[in-house]
Amino acid sequence: MKHIVVLTGAGMSAESGIKTFRDADGLWEGHDVMEVASPEGFRANPALVLDFYNQRRRQLHEVKPNAAHLALAELEKNYKISIITQNVDDLHERAGSSNVLHLHGELLKARSTYDEFDVMDWTGDINLGDTCQKGYQMRPHIVWFGEAVPMIPKAVSICETADIVLIIGTSLQVYPAASLMHYAPPKAPIYYIDPNPALVRDQSVITIAESATKGIQKFINSL
Repeated sequence: MKHIVVLTGAGMSAESGIKTFRDADGLWEGHDVMEVASPEGFRANPALVLDFYNQRRRQLHEVKPNAAHLALAELEKNYKISIITQNVDDLHERAGSSNVLHLHGELLKARSTYDEFDVMDWTGDINLGDTCQKGYQMRPHIVWFGEAVPMIPKAVSICETADIVLIIGTSLQVYPAASLMHYAPPKAPIYYIDPNPALVRDQSVITIAESATKGIQKFINSL
């Protein structure tokens, strides 16, 4: 069974109604990303940051997987599918995908500000005063700008076993995630789906300039 490694970014979930900050001059839902997605921002105004992610979490409960999420889940019937996503939503899982690695954390989890490995499921709001068992404030289980991406080594090892690489809805500008496709075996074809695809100098990359839901159908038809 062929192994398809899928790298997904914000464009994957955009058609479900989840906004991307890169569409608005670096603003994410009206906020400078460094205010709400950095350790410095959290230290400066933890209440603002918690409220921001509480709103994102509430929004997530109101949206549904789109046709592209569902198509990837359906591919598991005939292929081994490994999804490596930059997204913090759970739409891949809700669509039925069984093998999803979140590079940048998960919105429906929280962790201790004292111990980054003290992580728990968290579906409601995180408020000031919500603490771990050791008494430290809880924070969103999100990899913020300036923080290490602990899942990268596992993601690299997955890419190294790919027969096909499929990239969907990412600017290919956020590192180290953008470098993952280079770990695929040389013979593995790389497909890149995005309505405004970034310039890729590698001539072996097959670009499909479509939205996620339209592009994935073209990809499936090419298999």
